[in-house]
Amino acid sequence: MPTPLPTRSSRGRRAVCSGRAGCSPGLYPVAGRAGRKCSRSGCRPDRVRLGCPVGEAGEWRMTRVAVLGLGGMGTPMAANLVRAGLTTVVWNRHPEPARALGDRGAEVAADPAEAVRGADVAVTMVTDAAAVRAIAVDQGMLAALPEGAVWAQMSTIGVTETARLAELVGAERPGVTLVDAPVAGSRGPAEQGRLVVLASGPEQARDRVAPVFDAVGQRTVWVGPVGAGSRLKLVNNLLLAFVNEGLAAAVALGDALGLDRGTVHEALRGSPLVSPWAAEKLDRIAGDDYTTQYSLALALKDVDLALREVPAGRFPAAEALAGEWRHAVEQGLGGDDLTVVTRALAREGTD
Repeated sequence: MPTPLPTRSSRGRRAVCSGRAGCSPGLYPVAGRAGRKCSRSGCRPDRVRLGCPVGEAGEWRMTRVAVLGLGGMGTPMAANLVRAGLTTVVWNRHPEPARALGDRGAEVAADPAEAVRGADVAVTMVTDAAAVRAIAVDQGMLAALPEGAVWAQMSTIGVTETARLAELVGAERPGVTLVDAPVAGSRGPAEQGRLVVLASGPEQARDRVAPVFDAVGQRTVWVGPVGAGSRLKLVNNLLLAFVNEGLAAAVALGDALGLDRGTVHEALRGSPLVSPWAAEKLDRIAGDDYTTQYSLALALKDVDLALREVPAGRFPAAEALAGEWRHAVEQGLGGDDLTVVTRALAREGTD
């Protein structure tokens, strides 16, 4: 029988109250955590809020969250919501990931509409804008959302498509609040609950989604109205693309110059130029390990999203990078981690 997901108590984060005197349902001990504290009337100042306000007496009830899309990011995010003690409903196009989470405490829905009925917050975390629209429109998620619910759209779909979603919600479901909240971080940080949420939307929605964002991330950065989060995500991912390209090109250059790859790895690993993220990627390159954390195909998609928002020729280096990566994807490397660009460059040197 699968082991239930434990509640997280390390560093005082999101440890579930289990009968402590004075602790109400939906209120969690802070235990030194520098998180968001409840300042409402009647709320104990030593409790972190992971619930929703109900009634006029300051009572709180547990936030009910629906997570739609259980790929490399959605699955660990949903697992962290369960671990945090939030009521979590999951759905995925292929049912196996949902069933696995069901064994660990999540409720499993048969379709997106069923998943969001009764939800306070619905999270979409899928591959692209077409998948988001299919869930929201074709499969009835948007129509089924309760009045007053928040839709946290956390997939990376770009600026234009986010604006179209905002128009759709405003026209068809004005009682639903859209929050544009892509994340910085790949599968590893998602599993550790250490994503950075790049959130944008109405200020009145912030407290509503805080329990969800606190459960999946180490930090939430609010950056303005809907669409600003997606803009910042493109900025973040373009930087990531160039860092990855720099690592791959440097290692491939070392190979071309006849240097031992282990020596190159050791020298670069201790360089002040190499961030913790880059150091972890260097370790994987040194071990010829390209198992997917953030696939090359998805990374290319995100670079293309950024380039679509600016005139052609505005960022020639980014266009050249996209062309190189597209060639690598055409060679069959798109499903591997984006560090597999190193292998593609090594192949070029032997052709």
